[in-house]
Amino acid sequence: VMSSSSSSALEMEIFQYIDEHQSDFIKDLKEWVAVESDSVQPHLRKEVIRMMALAADRLAALGATVNLVNLGSHQLPDGQILPLPSVILGELGKDPQNPTVCFYGHVDVQPAKKEDGWNTDPYTLTEIHGNLYGRGATDNKGPVLAWINAVETFRALKLAMPVNFKFVIEGMEEAGSLGLEKLLEEENQNFFSDVDYIVISDNLWLSNKKPALTYGSRGNACFFVEVECGSKDLHSGTFGGIIHEPLLDLIALLDSLVDSTGRIQIPGIYDSVAALMEEERKLYESIEFDLEEHRNNCGVKKFLYSNKEEILLHLWHYPSLSIHGIEGAFHESGIKTVIPAKVIGKFSIRQVPHMDLSVVEQQVVEHLEGVFSKRNSPNKLKVSMPLGAKPWLADINDLLYKAARRAIKTVYGEDPDFIRDGSTIPVARMFQTITQKSVMMLPIGAADDGEHSQNEKISRHNYIEGTKLFAAFFLEISKLH
Repeated sequence: VMSSSSSSALEMEIFQYIDEHQSDFIKDLKEWVAVESDSVQPHLRKEVIRMMALAADRLAALGATVNLVNLGSHQLPDGQILPLPSVILGELGKDPQNPTVCFYGHVDVQPAKKEDGWNTDPYTLTEIHGNLYGRGATDNKGPVLAWINAVETFRALKLAMPVNFKFVIEGMEEAGSLGLEKLLEEENQNFFSDVDYIVISDNLWLSNKKPALTYGSRGNACFFVEVECGSKDLHSGTFGGIIHEPLLDLIALLDSLVDSTGRIQIPGIYDSVAALMEEERKLYESIEFDLEEHRNNCGVKKFLYSNKEEILLHLWHYPSLSIHGIEGAFHESGIKTVIPAKVIGKFSIRQVPHMDLSVVEQQVVEHLEGVFSKRNSPNKLKVSMPLGAKPWLADINDLLYKAARRAIKTVYGEDPDFIRDGSTIPVARMFQTITQKSVMMLPIGAADDGEHSQNEKISRHNYIEGTKLFAAFFLEISKLH
């Protein structure tokens, strides 16, 4: 075990190397951002495949063994068949004395065009006031490269590798990670058998300045509620006033789901929500979160809750229900006096730990059927749950989190915020469920990076300090063993 004094001398040497090679690291990011690896638009699929090859070459240059696993192809709704980009399974180091850390990241991006409102060309990395603007800069090319840069630093300084590395890098994350789950299942006994820890760096801090560690996310259960009276739309002059209109039924059903304070009205829905422990409540107190800034960012007059703790609790700890739309109803401008024959309401529930998807589905169906039966409507009701993703929760007292916390303290001089994500991070849950290993999300981007948005960026500071964080984290993990 390294003594703390020699370890800090080593850290200083590593950090100095990273500082001195900033421009190289930024040049690499510029090269990666220049590839339009948009996995959403079919005509750019060949660019995604080119990006996977670039990433594979970069890992091979580190001395890693790289396996590009072919996932075959998939069919688009229009019938077109497209090749799926291969997934990279890479490994570097096989010392049985060392722990093995597996890093997951993706090198595909969301669509971007200059005319969407970008100030610069989205595929030309541009530095303005210390920010590096470009599509994929923070989501997720910057973090993937920061990890590779950190490994590269040990190699360049001819230092012994503190851990064994494995890499899972994909090119379909923005399009739903097609084929990844099947690959993880197939490789579980093989590639993942000697992995101790899995690290994902594909999210952001909660604040612009204070580092964070993410230990949980909500799931998502999506519902359709369909009401139908007959086979054709009807004229409101001829039939209005004498029939049970499906849209009236549907509005009553949707209105029964949530009250004006945001509380879900479905009986039993809160029964299995994890109890709020003192330890979790304490975490919320110390978190840096500017309520006003958050309110201004989303452009609303006021939130349902007026203090930070309540807001965070209702984004992370409690479920929420949102109504997304009604299919089949008239929505163009102008007036059309029609009674639609069939309408479909769409809503979703972000569920939290201990809520069971099948129980939630049953509670929703029973509630809606109960409300509907009181209306004595002859219309046909059909409730379905086309999609369900489970929540994810990790233990912050896990060794992995302890090591990351120490590394953050070393690099940033302060303890991180322990945060959750109100949205759904399927990949964290997928890795944890399939491999049963410790999974951690270790973000390096700031809250204002604008992933998926116009003018996406990572600051030079976050990119370079993030590289140092990963390097320090390798040392901390090796000390635990």
